[in-house]
Amino acid sequence: MGLDTSHNCWHGPYSTFYHWRKEIARAAGLPPLELMEGFFESESPHGNPWFLHREGKKSLEERLPIKWESLKPSPLHALLNHSDCDGELRWQDCGEIAKVLSEALPRVSKEWQDETIQFIAGLLSAHQVRENVDFH
Repeated sequence: MGLDTSHNCWHGPYSTFYHWRKEIARAAGLPPLELMEGFFESESPHGNPWFLHREGKKSLEERLPIKWESLKPSPLHALLNHSDCDGELRWQDCGEIAKVLSEALPRVSKEWQDETIQFIAGLLSAHQVRENVDFH
């Protein structure tokens, strides 16, 4: 069981997709995904992450989670702030997402290069045939 998408963008465990998106956010110069709205959990079962101890739990938690609309707009937000089990990426957005992923590719760690290249190819394929990328 895991995430499958159309256009061969992704096939694999949900957890791996989450870790890949964390790497994409890092490579794109965005805040850590685990601080973002929709991902941040103030009461983690694993204790408070290091970043809450570093600056002081109370002051940082007051500013968290980071809202997506507070960031400079980027086509990547549609991918990063997307459900990992359903929905779709609009074909109209796929070309721009692929472009930004391609620009970030040199900063993506070697461990995630193949997945990123595959996702870019799938996005370009969907854009070319004007079909949404479906998540299921």
